[in-house]
Amino acid sequence: MSTASATRHCPALLISAPASGQGKTTVTAALARLHRDQGRRVRVFKTGPDFLDPMILSQAAGCDVEQLDLFMGSPQLCKQQLWQAAGDADLILIEGVMGLFDGNPSSADLAELFGIPVLAVIDAGGMAQTFAALAHGLASFRPGLPFSGVLGNRVGSVGHGQMLAEALPAHLHWYGALPRDEAVSLPSRHLGLVQGDEIDDLEQRIDTAARALAQSAGTELPSAIAFEPQEVEAITPLLQGVRIGIARDAGFSFIYPANLRTLEQLGAQLLFFSPLEDAHLPAVDALWLPGGYPELHLEALAANTALMAAIKAHHQAGKPILAECGGMLWLGEELTALDGASARLCGLLPAKAQMQQRFAALGLQRLQLDGEVLRGHTFHHSVTETALEPIARGECPNGRRAAEPVYRLKRLTASYIHLYFPSNPAAVAQLFRP
Repeated sequence: MSTASATRHCPALLISAPASGQGKTTVTAALARLHRDQGRRVRVFKTGPDFLDPMILSQAAGCDVEQLDLFMGSPQLCKQQLWQAAGDADLILIEGVMGLFDGNPSSADLAELFGIPVLAVIDAGGMAQTFAALAHGLASFRPGLPFSGVLGNRVGSVGHGQMLAEALPAHLHWYGALPRDEAVSLPSRHLGLVQGDEIDDLEQRIDTAARALAQSAGTELPSAIAFEPQEVEAITPLLQGVRIGIARDAGFSFIYPANLRTLEQLGAQLLFFSPLEDAHLPAVDALWLPGGYPELHLEALAANTALMAAIKAHHQAGKPILAECGGMLWLGEELTALDGASARLCGLLPAKAQMQQRFAALGLQRLQLDGEVLRGHTFHHSVTETALEPIARGECPNGRRAAEPVYRLKRLTASYIHLYFPSNPAAVAQLFRP
């Protein structure tokens, strides 16, 4: 057990909204860039399970963006993350999940637990003084919530923004406005935003949004708040010397930075390879095949028969594999995209998958596996048919029906669940240990 000692002080904001789709990511990225351009050190976190928003935010902030989640991690882990960030940052920004009070735990729960002031982003399109009523409702719904103020998104003009600001109650701070302009919007696809490195003009979009905020609200920092230290349990290096191959490219990119760090703290050596481009596996003892968008790269994946043969040989040798969501689809017999195009893939799992327009499952997941509890989430637009019997099923704490099955063949563990490795490093070590 390691112990930190001194309270640290740092300005912080939690950026939330009345609902999804209001522009939280755009605003958080603009704030990060705005203050970074002022020479300030900015640390950004994302609440809730998400891979795509952090890709955008990391480019805006110039550093990795990690999850800050009361369920997937724990209140103790979140406390330690905030304390560490306060030691090397001039500003901490946290993008919330869904609407401010949505989910259990919610973004409001996080803000209240740590005393972090809330900035609510409200889509002001087609709205005038009612904007202030909505702001008032968010601010007063939960007594004790440290609600700071609001920002108007997608405003029609400078005058429109001024009208919104003037209508606000005096106790609510006006954080400025972003215009209704394609130059600052972020494109999306079926799982959410498009991956950051796929947006050619992402830098320009972020810079444009940052300038708009500077012009409408200035560049002052919010007030500093106190972050207390937290005792943390040291991670035993249960994977000392174990070489783990990790699929990582445009088709397999759903990787939490904290997962990589946890593997390294367990003592593992990480080696990356591309299922889209590499014909051979690196010399490894175990494999991690994370999620992503294999359905967008069917032709390239199907053509890489040499690598698929290497994956099969790895499995037949009794070596561990963890396959999550898209990684599991790659190991199946066949994957069919929305346009009807299909491809024969690894064939290691007796399963066929079909993409569909609507999501098939969405929710946090608590998983009891091999006598240990792991946490993570699920969010996918494919359905899988297989005769395999699951060895376990995830459980959603919010009562959703997303009880994802977990399959096992020899040392292969496969599921739609994206695991959050810091939730139980020792259990993760069991999955990868030769």
